[in-house]
Amino acid sequence: MGNTETQAQFSHRVRHAAGLLAMMGMAALSLTVGGCHKEEKAKGPQTPTVEVTTVVQKDVPLYNEWVGALDGSINAVIRPQVTGYLISQNYREGEQVKKGRILFEIDPRTFQAALNQAKAQLSQQKARHDTSKANLARVKPLAEKNAVSQKDLDDAVGSELSARASVEAAQAALDEAQLNLGFTKISSPVDGIAGIAKTQLGNLVSPSMQEELTSVSTVDPIKVYINISEQEYLETVASGNKADQMSLQLVLANGSVYPHEGRFALADRQIDPTTGTLKVGALFPNKESLLRPGQYGRIRAMTEVKKGALLIPQRSVTEMQGKYLVAVVGADNKVDVRPVQVGERIGGDWLIEKGLQPGEQVVAEGTQKVRPNMTVVAKPYLPSSSSPAPAEKR
Repeated sequence: MGNTETQAQFSHRVRHAAGLLAMMGMAALSLTVGGCHKEEKAKGPQTPTVEVTTVVQKDVPLYNEWVGALDGSINAVIRPQVTGYLISQNYREGEQVKKGRILFEIDPRTFQAALNQAKAQLSQQKARHDTSKANLARVKPLAEKNAVSQKDLDDAVGSELSARASVEAAQAALDEAQLNLGFTKISSPVDGIAGIAKTQLGNLVSPSMQEELTSVSTVDPIKVYINISEQEYLETVASGNKADQMSLQLVLANGSVYPHEGRFALADRQIDPTTGTLKVGALFPNKESLLRPGQYGRIRAMTEVKKGALLIPQRSVTEMQGKYLVAVVGADNKVDVRPVQVGERIGGDWLIEKGLQPGEQVVAEGTQKVRPNMTVVAKPYLPSSSSPAPAEKR
């Protein structure tokens, strides 16, 4: 074969070249990995980024708040005063009615007949009285002349008095019959909103029936009843604040604030011994009849103004084992974790009594990242837009 390679020699050279290539690849990989580890080692741990906000100082109004139940200023329960069949309903349920508006009618025929009978009875008794008076007028002069006996005079006087009493009784019966006939037309005693009828036309109604015909509620103004604790009552008296001069806000079930202010108007005579609370009523104007009896709302009353209060977002405060902590970022971007004394919550903010100074920077976002004396990268905190709520006393 001369210089010609054998097949075995060729295979050996191929295997040798493949081994060299594999060794070169492993060396390159080890150099790359080693370089990455050195680079990571050189960089070290990254500085955390947090969002900070400034401690705000301003005057803050403080409020007390209670849950209130709405009720009509007058709630007139409409019941029948005579017995009869209901023949007419003269109002639309839920509408405004005026005082004197006829709401229901009872069949008047029986009562009209009783009235006619009472009139006839009165006429009869008046005729008898006239006869007795005429007889007495004849007997008196004769008695003065001794022309008739004293007994005849006494009988004439007694007959006239008896006839007069019968006239008065007949007049009273006529008045009663007139009233009963008037009671067949059942009218509203107040201005207000008439409720749903609780009986049907054709039903026999009477004063003894358990359920009323309907109710009419005067809702302008409308009452709101709340229960205040005995402690709140004593604090109000001790402060010298006049409760009837407090301006009240009403927050409705949908979270909106009723546009008209109210005033305290009444208080119960005693503290409820079972709950230790005093029932108090407030009045709110309600010309549009937006408020209805049975609704619930929250009553707010401003009790004082906190001068120079310090405020920070509630999210800046961390509660741990009954203590409240705030992370403060200094001018050198180092974190100081401080205990603080908190006051009232005001919307999304918290009033701080002790532990902070106006203008300091506190962590509002990223409090879980920080540790005491840690250096951080601080950027401004941008809260979501929401309307602040008044401060509530704790």
